[in-house]
Amino acid sequence: MPDLWWSKHLDNANGYFGCEATRDGDLTTGFNTWSFFEVKYLQRNLKYYWSKINVFTRWLPSTKQTCILLFDPTEDLASPLLNPDPSQLNDPFGVYSGILEEVARLQEHAVWGIRDHVRDIEKEETPSKTKPQPNYRRLHDIARHAIHVTESLDVAVQNVDHIIKQHELYASLWAEGSTPDIRQHASFQDTSSRLSFFQSHIESIRHRSISNQQRLQNEIQLAFNIVSQHDTKLTVEISAAARSDSATMKTLAFVTLTFLPPTFISAIFSMSFFNYDRDLGWAVSSDIWIYWVFAIPTTIATAVVWQYWHKIFPSHTKATLDKEKDDEIPSYEV
Repeated sequence: MPDLWWSKHLDNANGYFGCEATRDGDLTTGFNTWSFFEVKYLQRNLKYYWSKINVFTRWLPSTKQTCILLFDPTEDLASPLLNPDPSQLNDPFGVYSGILEEVARLQEHAVWGIRDHVRDIEKEETPSKTKPQPNYRRLHDIARHAIHVTESLDVAVQNVDHIIKQHELYASLWAEGSTPDIRQHASFQDTSSRLSFFQSHIESIRHRSISNQQRLQNEIQLAFNIVSQHDTKLTVEISAAARSDSATMKTLAFVTLTFLPPTFISAIFSMSFFNYDRDLGWAVSSDIWIYWVFAIPTTIATAVVWQYWHKIFPSHTKATLDKEKDDEIPSYEV
């Protein structure tokens, strides 16, 4: 094994592929490859686990044997990875047909796990009478897992690209430096076809994962919009109630304003125009007209000034409104 394979920084990697030939002088004694894939699966209860494929292979050209070291295998690994087809052993990259088949199976399982959660969210009914209560924590947790699934697929696609390029390079170098071998050439072609197929398959799974992310983001945005729409409706209703209260207060203010000037005049001049006598009954002063002469014009003048105050002093009205806006406490939506 190469020394770099044991590097600590590779322990935190989310995927890689590498290869090298081992030589004894001019003689090629073997061909080593190492690769790492990881897959995240989200269960129905929102718990998750990681499946990892960490494999090292060594191909011996003299005997056409392939040694496979699989590190920390999980129980969900299928047989194609552990029992490769003997016909693929003529090619050092032949075992990657089984490896990529297993990667594709695990990734598809992970993507459909996210899809099931997204579909459940899409089928949830929105209450029409009560305020919607979306579970934003759950939505964002699923979105986080969906991002991880897409990330692992991006790395898997990158690894497959590197595998195909290295296989093409190895096949071309072999063709230049060896005598023609029909069986070996056919083995290279078969491996190349299989690798290209899994490249296409894993890429299509990646597109479905991206679609899951977009659908989930659409549902999150819809949840925000529905809550905002409900809050806006409540705001409109509160505004209508406030306008109704304002109209009522305006009416009360006008009635108060109507009676205030006559009351003020009567009080300030101590006008008493009525008298009651047990023998004569109620008596009204003949000077009551003086009260009406002052009360009626004063009331009319006060009502006119009250009605047109904002037009007579527009700058003062605007300054008052601006001050009220500045004094408002800002509100923030979460």
